[in-house]
Amino acid sequence: MNKTILCIGAGYVGGPTMAVIADKCPEYKVIVADINAARIAGWQSDRLPIYEPGLEEVVKRVRGRNLFFTTDIFGSIKEAGMIFVSVNTPTKTFGAGAGKAADLQFWEKTARDIIEYSEDDKIVIEKSTLPVRTAAAMQRILSSNTKGLKFEVVSNPEFMAEGTAVDDLQNPDRVLIGGMETPSGAAAIQRVVDIYLHWVPRERIKTTNLWSSELSKLAANAMLAQRVSSVNSLSALCEATDANISEVSAAMGLDSRIGGKFLKAGVGFGGSCFKKDILNLVYLCEFYGLPEVAAYWEQVVRINDYQQSRFVGKMVRQMFNTIADKRIAIFGFAFKADTGDTRESPAIHICRLLLAEHARLAIHDPQALANARIDLAGAEGVEYCSDPYEAARGAHAIAVLTDWREFRELDYRKIFDEMAQPAFIFDGRNLLDHAALYELGFNVYPLGRRALSHLE
Repeated sequence: MNKTILCIGAGYVGGPTMAVIADKCPEYKVIVADINAARIAGWQSDRLPIYEPGLEEVVKRVRGRNLFFTTDIFGSIKEAGMIFVSVNTPTKTFGAGAGKAADLQFWEKTARDIIEYSEDDKIVIEKSTLPVRTAAAMQRILSSNTKGLKFEVVSNPEFMAEGTAVDDLQNPDRVLIGGMETPSGAAAIQRVVDIYLHWVPRERIKTTNLWSSELSKLAANAMLAQRVSSVNSLSALCEATDANISEVSAAMGLDSRIGGKFLKAGVGFGGSCFKKDILNLVYLCEFYGLPEVAAYWEQVVRINDYQQSRFVGKMVRQMFNTIADKRIAIFGFAFKADTGDTRESPAIHICRLLLAEHARLAIHDPQALANARIDLAGAEGVEYCSDPYEAARGAHAIAVLTDWREFRELDYRKIFDEMAQPAFIFDGRNLLDHAALYELGFNVYPLGRRALSHLE
């Protein structure tokens, strides 16, 4: 049995997933291939192209032993017996379904490359998040080969969260594996199950048909995003009624039917999956003639956008209805703590709204400054600061947009003394000690809680 695994795509999913598989399955040879030479070089260096707690240690343990990185996709296709497809599937920006449907051009090209360079039968595993019934299209493409080769398509969606990816991979709540309901499909499912059995208990490995597996990933992300938007909508009501969103969330979370996860108010969700997957779900509902269902899920995204514009509106309103030419220190640009990923980060939209008000921005993030420069490329009035104290020096306000733990540990007396007065803090993550900041002299504006202001 061929025990060479290939993953096409060396991004946030492919790299960490294959590193953990190589670590847990030493008898397998694991290859990660990508056309991006700079990314591959990063995986082979001492500074990995992505930041995840614990990832560097895993990669160093297995790199060169049974984990290899390469740009030779075609040669790796020939060698592998199992191919994980983890290519980018962004939201379409053109044509039918623009703004909602998944763009599958990279995925289809990969399927055709697999046909062209394969010399024997293979199992092809969907790792990218894909629309329901995409596997059927992949199966048709692969079955169209004229070499007499047989391909089995398996869906194995990832459920890891950035910032905790390594732990999520090493200790998953569940592993989902879907395949065709045929003898050969069942055999392919078992081949993938056998990999995960090296470290995941069998009761956590769920096998389904292909369509259920594909839809389960979209559904899980949609439900999680819905919780975020739901609590953020309530944060607006809390501010209007002097209720405290933290107390409301804690009370709701005590209900065993609800639970306490994803009930923390903030400036919105981000990352590569939530918005993209919800819009994909909206498109699928519209495609299958379910406009009411589509409208329901689309509202989750609209509330997310509203929370960000509401946050900026509050900043402008409280800072005497103008922030033109005022320096705003941005604490955090990544979409969440413990990652450098800024894809769909709320900070992008918030910063653009602030710039539209002619504010001057000083951005600090422990891991995401390089991506921030890319996301705001060409924007005038932006300074990128490796030191949070530098960012806050002379600032009229601080906007906390990412929940990095180190922001709690800063010397806010020093920061206050070097800011323009009156000094404002807009805590978009309810991360800081608001009472202590108020005592220092700050005007503090949390989300979903009563403001602590010296000006009222």
